[in-house]
Amino acid sequence: MSDAGYSPEEQRKRKLASDCLKRATEAMGKQNWDYAVEMFSTAVKMVPDNLMYRQSLRGSQRKKYKDNKSGASMAFLRVASARSKVKKARGAKNWAEMDLAAEEGLSINPWDGQFNADLGDAARERGFLEIAAFAYEQATGPDASSENKEFLIALAGIYELRKNFDAAIRALDKVMILDPLNGTIRSKIQSLGANQTIHRAGYDEAKSTQEVREDKHKQGYEESVKGDVKTNKEVLAPGESIEADLNRMIRKEPANVGHYQKLGDHYRREGKLEDSIKTYKLALDVSGDHSIREQMEDVELDMVRRNLSFAKEAAARNPTDEPAKAIVSELAKELIVQEIEVYSRRVDRYPNDLKLKNELATRFMRIKKYDKAIPLLQVASKDIRLESQVLASLGFCFLAKKQNNLAKRQFEKALEKLTFNDNPVPFKECHYYLGRLAEEAKDNATAETHYSEIMGVDFDYKDVNNRLNEIQGGDDESNQIEMNDDE
Repeated sequence: MSDAGYSPEEQRKRKLASDCLKRATEAMGKQNWDYAVEMFSTAVKMVPDNLMYRQSLRGSQRKKYKDNKSGASMAFLRVASARSKVKKARGAKNWAEMDLAAEEGLSINPWDGQFNADLGDAARERGFLEIAAFAYEQATGPDASSENKEFLIALAGIYELRKNFDAAIRALDKVMILDPLNGTIRSKIQSLGANQTIHRAGYDEAKSTQEVREDKHKQGYEESVKGDVKTNKEVLAPGESIEADLNRMIRKEPANVGHYQKLGDHYRREGKLEDSIKTYKLALDVSGDHSIREQMEDVELDMVRRNLSFAKEAAARNPTDEPAKAIVSELAKELIVQEIEVYSRRVDRYPNDLKLKNELATRFMRIKKYDKAIPLLQVASKDIRLESQVLASLGFCFLAKKQNNLAKRQFEKALEKLTFNDNPVPFKECHYYLGRLAEEAKDNATAETHYSEIMGVDFDYKDVNNRLNEIQGGDDESNQIEMNDDE
């Protein structure tokens, strides 16, 4: 970034921040998280409006505390001073001091929802909207220590200021899950939907209906028209290109939402995910149909999955590249957060769709929120098409919660309906955990039965061979069946 326009003092601070960034990056490579935190903290103080410094600081703080989700030992006792400083600065409307105090608290517990929200408040007042959005996202994400709906409302407000209406609606949809009878929030969601359409269509800037129409063509179609021409600038004839044909149909009938959907579908099949999202957004502007929003959300998830796949490939090529591994971890977290947001809204919108409940439950299981997964799975088990696998999932949830009797019952019910040919993975897993539970109960005969079922279909599955040998008394040669060479 150029230093033009900055005072000498500001230039000095930015140079110091840049030097700290280099040292912090080197420290991250050596997993020296204390020094990385120190350097990023200095960079944040020097250049408080830099989003990357804040993100890197928070990531290093979490690594420092080994991702324990609770921060320093006895953190709840050590943050009192920081909370007092935040309160004092807020009362004096000293937002810079409030920013520093919130960061002090986050240095003790980077997962603290209130300190993240305090930072968001201070950043918003200072005009650092990117920082504010990041802070509120941390306050409301799956790693946060609380799910305060006021934080979600504040986050939605920042998204609205930045004209990110989709994200604002998603945040308020979460509030509706926590407070389903809140009519004010429901009205706000409807208002945001209208503002979204106005903003995307250009109604808030156009002087006439004709200007809106012209701007829409200019913004929405200019790039897509490129699909109508060959490299030698000759116009493609009908039938030569699906993309060109659909673009012509859109220009001919701009109010026909079906044309946009077909083009969006085409782009998705071709792997042109960014183009697909843009096209679905145009379709949403035309129709306001929730189903189109869902198609757009699906493609957005595809994009995160694709980026995660690329990141995994990059990390695999260089196993010692710690930043590459960190990117994989962050993208994996981002994916699960987005999936939970999407499926939560859909479960709320389609309460009788048991498959959606199962999809949401499996995401909660991945982040170990079993108390949220269990009631969803119990309802989803009523779908006979899902019953066997859902029962197995319930068993895993109860096992994770150390409710072994309940886990055993679910695994047994699942095996009444599971076959290896149809569901090999849950079939083996149910037998395995029933075997482990039987061993724990000193019921070796039952454990042997379950392990034998697995050995019959997968000899190398986990540690089953060793466990079965131990139960049967080891490899005593006198107990082995001899096979003659001529048999």
